[in-house]
Amino acid sequence: MKIEYYIADVFTTQLFNGAQIAVIPNADGLSETTMKLLARELNLSETVFVFHPGGTDGKRKVRIFSPKKEIDFAGHPIIATAYVLGLCGDIALTEKITHIVLEQNVGLIDVNITAVDGKPTFVQFARNVVAIIDRFAPTDEELASFLGIKQSELDHKKYSPRLVSCGFPYLVVPVWNYETVRQAKFNSAAWSQSIAPQTAAQEILLFAPKTPFPDSDFNARLLGPHIGLFDDPPIGSAMPAFASYLCSFEQTQKGTHVFAVDRGDAESRRSVLNLEMDNKGHEFVPLRVGGAAVLFAQGTIDLPDSVYK
Repeated sequence: MKIEYYIADVFTTQLFNGAQIAVIPNADGLSETTMKLLARELNLSETVFVFHPGGTDGKRKVRIFSPKKEIDFAGHPIIATAYVLGLCGDIALTEKITHIVLEQNVGLIDVNITAVDGKPTFVQFARNVVAIIDRFAPTDEELASFLGIKQSELDHKKYSPRLVSCGFPYLVVPVWNYETVRQAKFNSAAWSQSIAPQTAAQEILLFAPKTPFPDSDFNARLLGPHIGLFDDPPIGSAMPAFASYLCSFEQTQKGTHVFAVDRGDAESRRSVLNLEMDNKGHEFVPLRVGGAAVLFAQGTIDLPDSVYK
């Protein structure tokens, strides 16, 4: 059994940047065990398997696996999947904007693919985000200790630390400067001795409203007890929580806000995520996340029939 696969660099227009996502555009017939084995073998942050329950229409079922487990929702795979399906011809891009629906385990995701001469150039997906926000947070002393930063680097003027959950809880922490985000080092011992684990937060979204790059408005980074000391993982899944966090502040006026968030830097696979959010003062936030992608590799996996079955 031969299986085609593609690897795309996502949320970037340049090779060797962004996050690498593998997409198998025709996974019909693959078992869950086989998908787990393939994701483990490819060993990327996420591998997407695409199924065709409705034939050739614009709806596809996708399942996403990390090397360790299945993931119910992730933003990077949406961009990668839509880009690859348009690129390989699984979805015909005859219009400037083509609408498709991707079904993840959390439900249906509306996706628009922008194309030039039939080739995908930009992908945007939409979600209505409902968040639980808790203003209780660790003290500045605790935050500084487990982030490896100075207390004076924490921002309490425009923003403040808050716990935000859209199904997965993040401790969102604002700092003044881009350099602080890049240089922070998570301290597991200090984390375990703080009240942070009691808040149910599993990861920290550290961000600064300043960046040296003209195409972004915020720089963000994920840290936590399950993230390697020098890792800078993709932040797409944290963007619903981040948008809800911004809308929880009075200075975020009602209306549509357009901004960009980048991850990493010029030396570490920088990503740029384009966000549009509608702050209507309601409990839910309509959110649209978009980005570009570039093809890094494509190939064929020669899967033994014994494994396929």
